[in-house]
Amino acid sequence: MRVKRGVTAHKKHHKIRKATRGYSHPNRVSVKRGKQAVTRSLQNATRDRKTKKRTFRQLWNARINAAARDNNTTYSKLISSLKKANITLDRKILAELAVNEPQAFSEVVKATSLKSK
Repeated sequence: MRVKRGVTAHKKHHKIRKATRGYSHPNRVSVKRGKQAVTRSLQNATRDRKTKKRTFRQLWNARINAAARDNNTTYSKLISSLKKANITLDRKILAELAVNEPQAFSEVVKATSLKSK
């Protein structure tokens, strides 16, 4: 008996077409180009998840440094004194305090300078 393969192929093509919604015309219409576009987009997504973490940490460090300099210290001295004083605030929270609650950030800086002496 002859095996017809249309159903499986159609299912694969439909999967690619569904994944390429919103892409440019050639990538959406052609299954071959669509498959290439989906593969590339998944690679980019994986790479950019790592890059996102890196860029956010850079942003937090810059914000913490700016706020630390307003409080007459530097980023490296502040982080060092936080570790010595066993204050476990991560950089994301410190940056949030620096931007939205400058008074609270000043209190953290004062706490580190008191405990480290």
